[in-house]
Amino acid sequence: MWLVKYTFGHIEISDRARSLVEESFQRNWVSAGQSTKKFEELFASTFSYKHAVAVSSGTSACFAALAALHEYGATWGDEVIVPALSFVATANAVLAAGFKPVFVDIKRDTLNIDPQKIEAAITQKTRAILLVHTMGKPCDMEIICQIKDKHGLFLLEDCCEAHGAKYKGGVVGSFGFAGMFSFYAAHIVCSGEGGMVVTQDDQFVKLLRSVRSHGRPDGTDYFQFDRFGLNCKMNDLEAAVGIAGIENFQSIFDRRKKNLGYLLKQNQDLSHLLYLLEEAPHEIISPHAFSLVIRENIPVDQHHLSNYLQEAGVQVKTLFGSLPTQHRVFKFLGYREGDFREAEYVGKKGLHFGCHQYLTQKELDYVTEHLHTYFKKYL
Repeated sequence: MWLVKYTFGHIEISDRARSLVEESFQRNWVSAGQSTKKFEELFASTFSYKHAVAVSSGTSACFAALAALHEYGATWGDEVIVPALSFVATANAVLAAGFKPVFVDIKRDTLNIDPQKIEAAITQKTRAILLVHTMGKPCDMEIICQIKDKHGLFLLEDCCEAHGAKYKGGVVGSFGFAGMFSFYAAHIVCSGEGGMVVTQDDQFVKLLRSVRSHGRPDGTDYFQFDRFGLNCKMNDLEAAVGIAGIENFQSIFDRRKKNLGYLLKQNQDLSHLLYLLEEAPHEIISPHAFSLVIRENIPVDQHHLSNYLQEAGVQVKTLFGSLPTQHRVFKFLGYREGDFREAEYVGKKGLHFGCHQYLTQKELDYVTEHLHTYFKKYL
């Protein structure tokens, strides 16, 4: 068993969060209620979204946004474009909502969907593009929005790793019809579990509230079911923890951003060996994690590097891999190895580890030292 010296993510329940949880207990109400509503309002106002709907997870957020599209003419078996590289929840939510995921390859240096390859995947059955701002780096929203408008598609943004990220002054989640967030322990805003859907549309928000409660009309608990939905509600205990997190969002963001910047600076001399995140002048990357992809000319095995870091006590994860060709769950769609070369490459050569706010400079130096020791012979 490895001794962990550098954690991927961490959560500490503040006194403020504990007091808000206690308030829920005093109200004898722990399902979705007063705290959940307050969390929604705070999240929306913090990032200037018009509406925010709290749900049980980031996966539920994606599901709810997709399932609500049935009210706009989408039907069972219609297609939704998704990136080939993502956490599995993105594509799973498409299936859960009754649609078929159509995968598009990514760009190796950004880890995001390649806008130049989207149009080739559009058919008469395509209803939406579900993009992912991977590792907190915004997608190329200008081109993607042009494609969305040209073909009359819905645009949904998976922002689960991108709290507070911006593209040309606009916050992610505000470019599409809806944006979806996760509050898992490793994320900037954390409620333990939980998620959020944001939208500017007054009608869509009502549908989201219905979908998250088995399709009941918004505002009622009676046995009337107007549309397809599931139980995706957040509870007040999670919301209480989330309120404390959103109240301190900027300080948490800044600390994580400082950590990410430090890691990038200290490891910049490895950039000829590794693809590292680069923040363009027109964007603000959300400091979700530190990612690296081994370059083509370096004969390093991903698993060897991963084992080396984990033996040193560094919690590290792969970079998801190509969902349609490297994971059995989507085998039924008929894709084959080689169909998504960029995503497959990153799946074999990519890793990421934490940059969270509880890490010390000593710990940041520790992982930097081990990366340099590992790659010393290539320097």
